[in-house]
Amino acid sequence: MMLNIAAAFLLAQGASAFIPGTAQKPSAHVLNVFGKSGSKGTGEGWIDPCAPVNTEAAMKKTLNEALKGATFKKRLSLLGSTGSIGTQTLDIVDACPDNFQIDALSAGTNSALMAEQVLKYKPQVASLATKEAADDLKERLNAAGCEEMPEIFFGDEGTVAAATVGTADTVVTGIVGAAGLLPTIEAIKLGKDIALANKETLISGGPVINPLVEKHGINMLAADSEHSAIFQCLQGVPEGGLRRIILTASGGAFRDYSKEDLFDLCKNNPEFVQQKATTHPNWDMGAKITLDSATMMNKGLEVIEAHYLFGASYDDIDIVIHPQSIIHSMVETKDTSCIAQLGWADMRLPIVYSVSWPHRLEMPYEPLDLAKIGTLTFDKPDREKYPCIDLAYAAGNAGGTMTAVLNAANEAANEKFRANMGLGFLDIPKLIEGAMEAHKADHKVSDVTLDDILSCDEWARNYVEKESLNTATIFS
Repeated sequence: MMLNIAAAFLLAQGASAFIPGTAQKPSAHVLNVFGKSGSKGTGEGWIDPCAPVNTEAAMKKTLNEALKGATFKKRLSLLGSTGSIGTQTLDIVDACPDNFQIDALSAGTNSALMAEQVLKYKPQVASLATKEAADDLKERLNAAGCEEMPEIFFGDEGTVAAATVGTADTVVTGIVGAAGLLPTIEAIKLGKDIALANKETLISGGPVINPLVEKHGINMLAADSEHSAIFQCLQGVPEGGLRRIILTASGGAFRDYSKEDLFDLCKNNPEFVQQKATTHPNWDMGAKITLDSATMMNKGLEVIEAHYLFGASYDDIDIVIHPQSIIHSMVETKDTSCIAQLGWADMRLPIVYSVSWPHRLEMPYEPLDLAKIGTLTFDKPDREKYPCIDLAYAAGNAGGTMTAVLNAANEAANEKFRANMGLGFLDIPKLIEGAMEAHKADHKVSDVTLDDILSCDEWARNYVEKESLNTATIFS
């Protein structure tokens, strides 16, 4: 559901917790600037979007695609098929068999579920993370009498093979973390559209991805709820018409706790915090993303992703807490009108639009009932309670390789916290800030390459690995 809200959300950005060492302008960020976009009306800090929005060419492309009608047939390569995004994508395929065909599947080590998927969807390629899992898949398929055996791969090479299968025209990137970067790049080079559920691809690789999107003329389509909402709100908004992006956030596991109560729990009841942080109040998501929601790093990462997807400057991307998770995000246009996208907290809604854009398919889901919801509320995020927000803004404004360091350090700290290895909840931002500070000496802003990004990713993970051994919980 779309809603035009004649209201302005005045959200204070606050001071950053981490200030990059120089005031150097990140030239790698600056592409063709829109002369009238943004709250300042100057286009300062804005870049060319990698999503098909905000330009005359994008509007023409949208109209041309829409006029073709909804009788299309898309062939999908699905990365992360056994995870949350993957299984919900397959629910959509089941609901719309005339519109979608699965050509490739890749996943982690769940060979049992992968075998079921292969038997049902008959992909040409199937890949798992390890050789052992791939061998087990072969055994299961042979035992089941599989008559249309796919090519079976494993490891990073297998994920790339799935992403680049010749017949697929759209790749759904449902794998978590920086692992999605290389297969996405290889798929773009082959001219395949990307249904982007892996936010880290743009957060780490934005300086490399955006030029590739422009070069190969593919469609980068958001498959997560917030960026899909923004994308939907921007349909029909002319070039230069966007003033501001407003990302909504559930507030995560600790939204109903005061800063003081959360800090006290971190000190006196870390076991409770450990359990609570990995339980989301609204969404059914994977463990990594659920913890990112608790720290609100997920929203910080989404700010960076929104910058690359839609071209908005960081000064024109705000965050508002919306506990009901019904409004999935908003845009403010130059006339101060706010356009919002509404729906139940169901990840299938953004996924289906990412693979069917610009069409609207009939789906067997519960319609939104505003009377049943009753009340929608909003609040500003507490930047002291959630220091990861300011770290993300700082990394985004620094540009270049800093966002890759932010992302990798967060992934590594997130994983260590979930592994219950003695890392405290508030040690997560501490480690990330430390990595960003340590990276200042080697921070590269312009002419960033894929090798630079991968090198910084590895360095940041190693930094967290080393420092976490010496890091005591803040309140211990």
